[in-house]
This record gives sequence, C-alpha cells and structure tokens, in this order.
Amino acid sequence: MATGNKSDAKATARPTQQFFEALAERGHEPLLERISGTIRFDLDTGKTVERWYLRVKKGNVDVSHEKGPADAVVRTDRALFDDIASGNANAMAALLRGVIDLEGDLSLVMTFQRLFPGPPKAGARSAARGRKR
Repeated sequence: MATGNKSDAKATARPTQQFFEALAERGHEPLLERISGTIRFDLDTGKTVERWYLRVKKGNVDVSHEKGPADAVVRTDRALFDDIASGNANAMAALLRGVIDLEGDLSLVMTFQRLFPGPPKAGARSAARGRKR
C-alpha cells in the first residue's frame, strides 16, 4: 500500500528534481546574494524537454517549470544534468566539452554553478589506499 509520503517521493525522485526542489524549499541561497536574474534549464529527455525556470533576486530563489524567456538558458540532456546534480559530473567541464549549450548571461550561470555538489567523497578509496598490505 502506497503511503503518499513526501519522503517516499523524494527517495524515488531523479537527482535533477531533488536538486531543484531542495533549492525551492530553501528559498534563499546565500551564495547567490550578489546576483539577480533568470535562468532556464532545458533538459532533453529524448522524448520531451523538461524545463526548470529560476528567478533569483539577491539570493531569493523561485523555482518553476515556466517556459518564458530568461537572462540565461542552459540546454543539455537530462541524464547529464542528473549527473551534475548528484556530483558525478562537473558542469564547467561539460560546458568546455560542448555537451552543455549556454545562451545569454554567462556570469549568472557561473555564479549559479557553485550550488552544484562536488564529487562524492572518496574516503573509502583513500582509506583503502592508505592501508598497509
């Protein structure tokens, strides 16, 4: 029997959805206090385009699925963005490789990309390398 519990939904949500929903829940992001503008993320699923629209005003963030014009538009496939949102891929490296298309205000996106998580901790690998055999 399904509980309809919010935590159950979060557990099954894609990393992209989790990232944007967490940002919306925070409402204010200190790392964005010096910027204001709009960013639209167009994520290709193979069949459709999933859109995430952000309005940032001095750190206050509003997240929606609006399709309107934006100061910056980021286009990539959703699978890559899932990797970025989970820390398994680096947004800047993907941009430099040409697998992310960016249109508009680059400085806005550069500041925003600081919110993406870093790579998963390699503590287990480092500990294993440090052990003597």
